[in-house]
Amino acid sequence: MNENLLQFIWRFQYFNKLNLFTVQGDPVEIIHPGTLNTNQGPDFSNAKVKIGHTLWAGTVELHIKTSDWLKHGHNSDGNYKNVVLHVVYEDDVTRNDLPVLELSGLIPGILIRRYNSLMQSQRFIACEQLIHKVDGLTINSWKDRLVAERLHRKAMLIEDYLCGNKQHWEESFWWLLARNFGTKTNAETFEAIAKSISIKLLARHKSNLIQLEALLLGQAALLNRAKYQDKYVLLLDKEYAFLKTKYKLRTVVFPVHFLRMRPGNFPTIRLAQLAALIHNSAHLFSRIVEEPQLTEVKKWFAVAPNDFWNYHYTLIDDPKLLKKPIGEDMINNIVINTVVPMLFAYGNKHHNGAIKEKALQWLEAVLAERNSVTRGFQQLGVLNKNAYDSQAFVELKTQYCNHRKCLSCAIGNAVIKST
Repeated sequence: MNENLLQFIWRFQYFNKLNLFTVQGDPVEIIHPGTLNTNQGPDFSNAKVKIGHTLWAGTVELHIKTSDWLKHGHNSDGNYKNVVLHVVYEDDVTRNDLPVLELSGLIPGILIRRYNSLMQSQRFIACEQLIHKVDGLTINSWKDRLVAERLHRKAMLIEDYLCGNKQHWEESFWWLLARNFGTKTNAETFEAIAKSISIKLLARHKSNLIQLEALLLGQAALLNRAKYQDKYVLLLDKEYAFLKTKYKLRTVVFPVHFLRMRPGNFPTIRLAQLAALIHNSAHLFSRIVEEPQLTEVKKWFAVAPNDFWNYHYTLIDDPKLLKKPIGEDMINNIVINTVVPMLFAYGNKHHNGAIKEKALQWLEAVLAERNSVTRGFQQLGVLNKNAYDSQAFVELKTQYCNHRKCLSCAIGNAVIKST
């Protein structure tokens, strides 16, 4: 038994409430267990309990043992002066100053065993042997909550961007877009590159694709790594040297990485694709806000870098013809990780429910992600129909399952209390 489980049991009243008595011998009737307090002070506030013939309203404090009250110093803490009931799992000392309710013997043993089993599980998710017992309504409603939590967390990153660029939504979109083009391996580096080249500066050179490539590759410190022979690379190097001096640019301190990466995700290719996207678009986020059709938005991202990259993955590899446009998988990734979070954050910031709803609808319109997390849930028979589902599963696995937060999870709750 631990206090998290005890709080869970008290919050949802998962114990035998018939013929309750305090350890002092007074009958107890729980009118309302109170509201869980996540701040300083007693565990539950606004509780109502009837002890004897008196109705009490106040706070409730929970401990594993009665003696924990003194161990935690509550006797000298003013925050605990309104406690009307001390709920414990085991009463190990006698006290007469405050009613004590002991729950040991009142809690179903299967509930405790099931919780302990979840905490000790080494499986993909702790409840994988019991999740099939959870009804679809519970899972679907929890997915809605998970997606909302995930988008609100991403909105916090966007809010940080906005605070750093005087509420410039196009600039923030550029930063997040670049970060996602870097994928997990180079996300920090690509974000730093984007922040080192303002959207205003990029707009000045929008019509010149070579200069855009030079700016991005140069800021990534990729143009001075070797003595290149290719005329095009030498041209990029020359252009960057001029632009770096003109704008007093400083290359980013984060290195780019190529190891354990498919050639199509090499940072050189992604930066070249980013340059092509800038070259072929303007006021991109404003257009996304106004555009009702996701199919149109996806067309805007279907661009290809210039001809040099049809023959190269890096600046020095042997030329072999293979065109490298931004593919369908990457476009879907952009929608999931850039477009939808930005739209949701924008709608949230401006109290525009229609834009938030559009973001959610677009997430449902994108194909489901395929990764180790979604495959794991699919193997358990949980449907992964679209990106809305897959984003919910990623949030569930990374924010709940990996941290054994079963008591805070609707699915975990259903599993623990199921018979």
